[in-house]
Amino acid sequence: MAGSKIDSRIHVLVGILENSEGQICISQRPKGKHLEGYWEFPGGKKDEGESAFEALVREFQEEIGVEIKEAHPWFQIEHEYPNQIYVLLDIWKIDLYTGTPESKEGQVVRMVSRNDLSGYVFPEGNKIILERLS
Repeated sequence: MAGSKIDSRIHVLVGILENSEGQICISQRPKGKHLEGYWEFPGGKKDEGESAFEALVREFQEEIGVEIKEAHPWFQIEHEYPNQIYVLLDIWKIDLYTGTPESKEGQVVRMVSRNDLSGYVFPEGNKIILERLS
């Protein structure tokens, strides 16, 4: 359907990276970006012709310098933000990776325990992810 929400939907890959201490990687959206200051799980938009896994690998390398070796799809969320931005959040769990998460794009990157996630402000679209991680 031309002009439908599905046509304008942004496919966003989200990775849940948990280290051996049980801490989860989050990053803060930088100043000047949509939803600046909010915390999120690393990831980004899928490019044309890319598989979901390829997009996840590319985004993690670009954003936090981590090389994903293995990951599996967890679940998906469709969300509409008030400014008529429609996103498909495609959430994956990272099974195997190399590298230490660090800022590559000027954002703050942290490893936090599941219990501490509630102390951070996430976009509304992340609510279900946070519920499933608790």
